[in-house]
Amino acid sequence: MGYSATTITVTVVLLLAYLNMAEVEATPKLGPLKVSHLHFYFHDLLEGTNVTAVAVASAPATNSSFTQFGMVRVMDDWLTEGPEATSKMVGRAQGIYVSSGQEKVHLLMVTTFVFESGKYNGSTLAMVGKNAVFDEVREMPIVGGSGLFRLAQGYALARTHVFDLKSGNAVVEYNVTVLHYSSPPRI
Repeated sequence: MGYSATTITVTVVLLLAYLNMAEVEATPKLGPLKVSHLHFYFHDLLEGTNVTAVAVASAPATNSSFTQFGMVRVMDDWLTEGPEATSKMVGRAQGIYVSSGQEKVHLLMVTTFVFESGKYNGSTLAMVGKNAVFDEVREMPIVGGSGLFRLAQGYALARTHVFDLKSGNAVVEYNVTVLHYSSPPRI
């Protein structure tokens, strides 16, 4: 007892339609895409009373290297609205950076921007990339996020506002452009 070509075709079409509906129903409701621009200051303090970044590892040649090649630091830096330490805190930059250049001062940055106030409170952005710290403007990729920034992508432009060569303390201005969905996904 065989099936006709028509019966098989109708069965396959109905099965594909059912699978497509199941896939659509399982897709999170993300809302339309939007672009957000964020502006804040990053305070990286290696010395003083409120240290925000500490060295956790180094290579045998790190101290004799102009670039501190091999130095690994963990950070929990402040993010503020303005460049002053007393400016309103908007969040923290948590992660690590590694001195990865032997001839030039380049850092590999692995950073999570954790927003703790305002409309992005509870959301994060993830940044991973090379920071050529003595370039006037550095561009680093935004590779993801959480909360309002779930599935985010974009870029961060960093510009040094103040750098103390003796202490290593720095305040860096960040302008971040992010493509993300208009509301957090509802599953």
